[in-house]
Amino acid sequence: MSPSALRRQIGQLLIGSFRGHEVPVELTSLALEFSLGGATLFARNVAEPEQVATLAFDVARLATDLPAWVSVDQEGGRVARLRAPFTEWPPMATLGRSGDVRLAERFARALAIELRAVGVTLDFAPVLDVHTNAKNPVIGDRALSDRAEDVARLGETIIEALQGEGVSACGKHFPGHGDTSTDSHLELPLVEHPPERLHAVEFVPFRAAVRAGVASIMTAHVLVPALDEERPATLSRRIVADLLRDELGFEGVIVSDDLEMKAINDQYDVARAAVLAIEAGCDAVLICGGDVDVQAAALESLIHAVEEGRLSSGRVEDALARHARTKRRFAWAAADPQRRVTARQLRQTLGCESHQLIADEMARFA
Repeated sequence: MSPSALRRQIGQLLIGSFRGHEVPVELTSLALEFSLGGATLFARNVAEPEQVATLAFDVARLATDLPAWVSVDQEGGRVARLRAPFTEWPPMATLGRSGDVRLAERFARALAIELRAVGVTLDFAPVLDVHTNAKNPVIGDRALSDRAEDVARLGETIIEALQGEGVSACGKHFPGHGDTSTDSHLELPLVEHPPERLHAVEFVPFRAAVRAGVASIMTAHVLVPALDEERPATLSRRIVADLLRDELGFEGVIVSDDLEMKAINDQYDVARAAVLAIEAGCDAVLICGGDVDVQAAALESLIHAVEEGRLSSGRVEDALARHARTKRRFAWAAADPQRRVTARQLRQTLGCESHQLIADEMARFA
């Protein structure tokens, strides 16, 4: 890859973020220089549905060759960036208690219809962590179940339904965040299970997700000494490339969790972490604080790493190819003016009676 091509395309490895209800000039400039893999929307970016739809359209068109991902954490329960008049879904533990695969399918289809209506192309869901530690401060009722088989069965259904409606799903957080006692937003959690237990419990839902053709999988900022004594999973080649890619056979896009979380940022600055994550086998890095200068520095660091031979151009080209394949399946519609829905269609779709009935049915298992 030539230096000019590298600089033009390296931004595809970043799913960035910004502050405010419009795409800032600084992010547009970043996208013009480096292209851009996508941007994640947070509550700080949301005013009302028509504004979200316009914003998603603008984000998707930031990239040149392929649309940028328009991504969001819309799980249900306490992790939902889009609130009323969008349907407000109960936490995923309700689906686990119901044990109803058909209900999980109806939920995911309704969720995808609402996301697609406003131009979201990538949902960071479902959570595939097995909730085996009742004192886990960060997963809790975000998990589908404390039984690996139930998480696998329901997670597979949600993935197939989301993607069947045209929204890319993302299983998280590999290799498993369900049996931790600390929050990776605040510190680096420790997972002390031996490989046999990890294969028997934590990996089961991710194997099911791979079988279901999940478009992307997000890594966890956890330390698993049985797999890698030194590096958190997101930065570990043993876990990302050797285990998830090679052993479990995942061919989609591997996304890091936010590199500005303290589990990573307490030990590695964002620019260094970005290089290590891509080197480990991640195809995209999330940088979610909203500071475009931080995101630009990470991209410059990736370029320098390739130029200095610390990061192979082949690794970058492999990541770019995975983005391209997946975006051709899921991302085109958001950038197509002919596919945008009207304000009237939004009012008819978001929080509609049929979707609210599904939410009410789920809530009975709260």
